[in-house]
Amino acid sequence: MSIAPIVRTVQVKADPARAFDLFTTHFSHWWPKGKTVAKAPHVDIVVEPRAGGAWYERDAEGNETHWGKVLAWEPPSRLLLGWQLNSQWNFDPDFLTEVELTFVPAQGGGTLVTLEHRDLERFGADAARHAESLGGGWPRFLAGFAEYANAQP
Repeated sequence: MSIAPIVRTVQVKADPARAFDLFTTHFSHWWPKGKTVAKAPHVDIVVEPRAGGAWYERDAEGNETHWGKVLAWEPPSRLLLGWQLNSQWNFDPDFLTEVELTFVPAQGGGTLVTLEHRDLERFGADAARHAESLGGGWPRFLAGFAEYANAQP
């Protein structure tokens, strides 16, 4: 079974380098509290700035809950993340779908940020249901990023 990737786009006022930086180093500022997989709310969400780096959240007690890994780090134009949360929202080091983000100069200024979450059929028997859930979540999270990015000087 093949499931179409989730593709969502937002435009932000920042240039690509600034948009990339806001997305990656300010993740915990724009990602909504309580919408993560850990038991306690996050105080930080980390995307380590290199291919092979980790992608995880950290709570106030310092506990880390992994989401995946960085597959490609190409500022200011591209970030490829390995999503390693299975259909039960648990980290699984043997599971991987890809979340690719591109940051392209927009006509008239700013940046067009495109997210593509692919390989969704890897969720197996839960793939269609899980893809629907992700398809409903990514637009809200990208809108939150755009709101945050557009409020920055």
